[in-house]
Amino acid sequence: MDKKNGLLLVNLGTPSATTPDAIKQYLTEFLLDRHVVDLPSFIWYPILKYFILPKRIPYILKHYQKIWIEGSSPLLHYSKLLHKKLQQHLPNIKCELAMTYGEPSLQAALNNLKSCKKITLLPLFPQYSTTTTLAVLDKIKQLNDTNIIRSNIHYIRDYADHPSYINALYLQIKQAFLEQGQPDVLLLSYHGMPERYIIKRHDDYIERCELTTLLLIEKCLANGITLPIQMAYQSKFGKGKWVEPNTSDILRNLALNGVTRVHVMCPGFSADCIETCYEIDQENREIFLNSGGKHFHYIPALNDSQQHINTIIDLIHQTES
Repeated sequence: MDKKNGLLLVNLGTPSATTPDAIKQYLTEFLLDRHVVDLPSFIWYPILKYFILPKRIPYILKHYQKIWIEGSSPLLHYSKLLHKKLQQHLPNIKCELAMTYGEPSLQAALNNLKSCKKITLLPLFPQYSTTTTLAVLDKIKQLNDTNIIRSNIHYIRDYADHPSYINALYLQIKQAFLEQGQPDVLLLSYHGMPERYIIKRHDDYIERCELTTLLLIEKCLANGITLPIQMAYQSKFGKGKWVEPNTSDILRNLALNGVTRVHVMCPGFSADCIETCYEIDQENREIFLNSGGKHFHYIPALNDSQQHINTIIDLIHQTES
């Protein structure tokens, strides 16, 4: 029998439970990765251990408890559903799901795919970044060098401008407008990054986010959606200078300037997570409404939607052609 091809989906990661120990374990692994924080370890580790973790763990614990779904985080919940549905749509491809940090692990997923003749690696980050996508690729290379797997691995760098992805986002917007009415402004909120990474690492993440925004605006205009569409960046961490504008500032200013209805979409997040479910749909909702806004709607991530499945299938077929 011919060996199957494999598909490896990789997302960022999540604590395994809403407990201090689980959150500490996850945050430690995540924040010690040099792709994420590139300060010298002799400086960063004491700061992380004695100042960051003691403050962040109670904060994150409280908010995760509010958004936990059926015994897991939203990110893991929706990633598992997506994986399951993709396997049903692709019976001739062996599909696996892994996280860069935490469980399910990359090593376990690669072990499960070791009989495949070819593996397509899809980091579920639509816009390439050294902080996310490159972290996956480097970890895969490290595992591959230890002879865990010898199969031919092909990776998809990103899909920021792929027509199926842009169409999926457009359909999400269209559905939201049908259900909620058209807002005054649509805000696209992407995860931020330190400005120094752009220059130091030659990271083109911001360019990829801007390209997604441009193509989505064009798609909306071509289909009669002419409202203002803005973009901003969220999730600033630490005291360094991050890319701007900041999502919270934009929402506050929109409300103060008379905008009463706003919808927010996060195109860079393939699955809903604490950054969308809490930071956007709760924290930034409050900022907008407390500043005078009247109607705030968060448009969900693609999650396990049929549009997301179609996008991934198109990406796979493109690599095979």
